Amino acid sequence: MVVPFVAKGQSDGDIQSAEYFFRNKEYDKAAELYERLLDKSQNKFYYQQLLTSYIELNRYRDAQKLVEQQMKREPRNIALYVDLGYVYQRDGKKSKAEKTYLKAIEKVNPDVQQTSLLSSAFENRELYNMAIEVYLEARRKINNKQFFVFELATLYEKSGNYDAMMTEYLDYLEAVPGMKTQMQVFLQRSLSQTDNPSLEESLRKALVSRLQKSPNNAALLEMMIWFSVQMKDFDFALKQAKAVDMRWPDGNAEQVYKVAEIATTNQSYDVAEQGYKYIVGKGKDNPYYIQAKVRMLEVKFNKINKNYSMSASDMAELIGAYEQTLNELGKTPQTIPIMRHYANVLAFYAYDVQKAADVLYDVLDMKGANKKDIDAAKLELADVLTFGGEMWESALLYMQVEKANKNDVIGAMAKLKNATLSYYKGDFEWAKSQLDVLRASTSKLVANDAMQLSLLISDNMEDDSTFVSLEYFAKADLLIYQNKYDEAWGYFDSILAINLSHALFDEILMRKAQISLKRNDFVTADSLLQKVVDFYGSDILADDALFLLADVNENKLGNTDKARACYEKIMIDYSSSLYVVEARKRYNKLKTINK
Repeated sequence: MVVPFVAKGQSDGDIQSAEYFFRNKEYDKAAELYERLLDKSQNKFYYQQLLTSYIELNRYRDAQKLVEQQMKREPRNIALYVDLGYVYQRDGKKSKAEKTYLKAIEKVNPDVQQTSLLSSAFENRELYNMAIEVYLEARRKINNKQFFVFELATLYEKSGNYDAMMTEYLDYLEAVPGMKTQMQVFLQRSLSQTDNPSLEESLRKALVSRLQKSPNNAALLEMMIWFSVQMKDFDFALKQAKAVDMRWPDGNAEQVYKVAEIATTNQSYDVAEQGYKYIVGKGKDNPYYIQAKVRMLEVKFNKINKNYSMSASDMAELIGAYEQTLNELGKTPQTIPIMRHYANVLAFYAYDVQKAADVLYDVLDMKGANKKDIDAAKLELADVLTFGGEMWESALLYMQVEKANKNDVIGAMAKLKNATLSYYKGDFEWAKSQLDVLRASTSKLVANDAMQLSLLISDNMEDDSTFVSLEYFAKADLLIYQNKYDEAWGYFDSILAINLSHALFDEILMRKAQISLKRNDFVTADSLLQKVVDFYGSDILADDALFLLADVNENKLGNTDKARACYEKIMIDYSSSLYVVEARKRYNKLKTINK
């Protein structure tokens, strides 16, 4: 509680008692004490508390008298007219209230501070239209439409008049293009805090309307790009960015590059690839040429890592693109990220482990490469060797990276990979001891993966004293890592054959579903995930399976009704799940589409 200034002789007990009664809505007792306090000290806090108490007690004549006395003491404080008008309003005297409010607005002058105080007084009473009129009147008297733009826009937003809000912002933008960034900050805050789609629609309509009238207005075009990005409509944003580049080629396609970067971050890889390809097509003289060339390959790499289907011809084309780019740009410290991704594609998708290893050895031998890049390449090389079955060499590399980066994320990642290697080999107790250390890692990704594998081991070491089923499961996991799906499936079937029931059964269903997804067999994946949900609905994998089931039906099978039902089930039955926020977003989107 903020204690107001206390005049000499005043009772601290009266102040505390008055505040206590006021807080507990015992306004009659509060009023009696605040009358006494105000009589001794003309404190504005006491005045406001007493006025509120009178109004809540319906003692409107006393409230009116109190305000009029205050107006005599502060004749220059026109905000007191708002108090008087509000008393009339609460007393049902709407006409008198209106006249009093208008009288306050008539007294507005170019004094910015006075204007702000009067508007705030109306706003505090939630009289937003009156608060708006204060600024409009002050603007008329100042004769400058660029005054009070952000204050008016905020009030229009609070009153729900989004069209007027956008008019304020865009009028100002056209007059002062240099304020674009500040305007975006205000609008981004509004868009993130408001669930009402009318706000988004008002901004979209306003931008489209103005661009139709002024198609060559650079500030408006950039605002449209920014808005499209906020709405995650990256395809439209890219089209607008290209339009900007065509009209103002001296910009070197900077907007196109920015949109492509944001699309990449949001995993909208097709749009990102189009953007980078556009820049590369402008030729080597473009300052973004090299970055775009590198980023385009990274996007292609991310696409196949996200289970995008890729034919043999597409794979050959991708490998050719890597080779062409490295021939053009050379194997240098700047192209190490390309070399690492190229090696990953060669090993895990083209199954050429030796060629992949050779590329990474070139990185390790490269002069001028920094330590961070070398260690990342070592980690990549160890992964490639694990894929090829060279477990001993992999373990040595993981240990080297871990030892050289004990307090860094890459060191924790190397330790996790080495522990996983021990798990693959059946050394479960050692693997678990390392994983338990990593559960306290500062990297959430490492800590979460370590926890999941540690729990898998500990749960099934207790359930199966011979470890046979766990050994089969670990071998199957290694085979999945090596893309040997048929062999992995066989090991899972062996576990099912030797056990009537086992704690691994839900894990087996999930692994089989993941194999089916990698094979693009979405119908089988749907069936397997449904079994996890139906038979193991209270187990740890249930929400993972349900979200994946929804995603498969929404994006692969086109069964939006089932997808929507799954998202709804996550929200209702698994309210503490990490998927709830995304599930609600997707549910609302599907609900809107199906209307």
